[in-house]
Amino acid sequence: MARIALKRARTDVTTIILYIFLVFTGLLMINSVGAPPDGYDISLLGRLGSPVGKQFIWVCISALAWIVTNYLIDRKVWVMGAYPIYIVTVLSLLLVLVAGKEINGARSWFSIAGLTFQPSETAKFGTCLAMAAFMSQYSGKLDSLRAVAYACIIWLVPAIVILGQPDMGSTLVFTGFLLVMYREGLNPLIFILGGFTALMVVLGIMFSFQALLVTLIALCLLLFAVSLPRRTALWGAGAVAAGAAAYFGIQNGYGSLTVGALAALLLAMTVYHLMQRNVRLVGVSLAFMLWGLLLTFASNYMYTNQLLPAHQHERVMVWLHPEDADPRGSYYNLLQSKLAIAAGGVTGRGLQQGTMTRFDYVPEQMTDFIFSAVGEEQGFLGTGTLIILFFALLWRVTVIAERQRRTFTRAYAYGVVGILLVHFLVNIGMTMGLIPVIGIPLPFISKGGSSLLSFTMMLAVLLKLDKHRGEV
Repeated sequence: MARIALKRARTDVTTIILYIFLVFTGLLMINSVGAPPDGYDISLLGRLGSPVGKQFIWVCISALAWIVTNYLIDRKVWVMGAYPIYIVTVLSLLLVLVAGKEINGARSWFSIAGLTFQPSETAKFGTCLAMAAFMSQYSGKLDSLRAVAYACIIWLVPAIVILGQPDMGSTLVFTGFLLVMYREGLNPLIFILGGFTALMVVLGIMFSFQALLVTLIALCLLLFAVSLPRRTALWGAGAVAAGAAAYFGIQNGYGSLTVGALAALLLAMTVYHLMQRNVRLVGVSLAFMLWGLLLTFASNYMYTNQLLPAHQHERVMVWLHPEDADPRGSYYNLLQSKLAIAAGGVTGRGLQQGTMTRFDYVPEQMTDFIFSAVGEEQGFLGTGTLIILFFALLWRVTVIAERQRRTFTRAYAYGVVGILLVHFLVNIGMTMGLIPVIGIPLPFISKGGSSLLSFTMMLAVLLKLDKHRGEV
């Protein structure tokens, strides 16, 4: 029994090794991007004042925080203090709006002794604890609208405050808590609706409303068709033929006539299914179609008439219509990032050998665009290895989550996974033009002390809780 208890009490070494590898990689890349010119010698104090020196100070602070968390603070502090910690982090978000330092148009930082601290990073940690506490109170079951609403409020409150700074990137990260809600019983249809909503908004900007109207009607017809019995399979063939005819009709300038014909066919199939008492099929299909039409019309109208703020409109244009963007203006960052990644080839140019990295062709390269520096200097092999390390860390945290007997620890672990996953996907995606450019760091790699400290605390508390996984 003693051996079993000792085995359960051991810290997850794999997670620690992955963490150390990622942090060390971050120091290497920050040093490579911000290294002084060849032959330029500076003192130790001067090195500590350099970007990599400041990051090293934060690494030491994070290491100290890890030791204190695992060896000096009892597990019950995090469980019992989840809500108080959450409240303190939200209050710090409100305080920074009044007493914070404005950088790049956002009032999101406190400046202390030459070091800047971003409270939105610690708010992610505090929200992880609060979500875990809430889910443990509800026994991990989101089986009522009230429970879902309360869970959403917990992460929406800090997200809305951060949006007022304004910091769209950090706000987006809080959607990662939907992963916790899904694991603890949230209806998957909500995610389907969310994905459909996002898709319709994007397609509404990319294509004309008429083309999307025809597409949605054709998809609705196809769904009706595949639900028909065999004796009416001819209806299915007709629906497919109608979709093909609609495409060619629009291409040849018969858009209005095509829409009218499809609408008539949709009406006929709707009546048929209602007569067959397929009310749910008709209701869900038409609801999704009408919701999609509303979204596509609204997003197309807002984009066409430039109702979005100027900087957001430019970011959307750079993402979806880069051919219309100014390569010397809003498209510059993304273009230089793509060129830097492409220049690395398979093996990269080597540390401190990247031309675009060394001569600051890519703005914000030590923070938001650090992945482009990895791409140029380490190439496909380096970026591939970094991605594998991230996925290995996410997999390991998921393993830790699933072996827990307590809802609190499991929900907390999935909160960490959600936050890391959103950071990882958004940062890498924006550097390659897969999503709009949003200021968000790459965990453990980008320069930023508050970010590193926050992610370190997340993992340290998780491993502390994991030590007690055998207890009921």
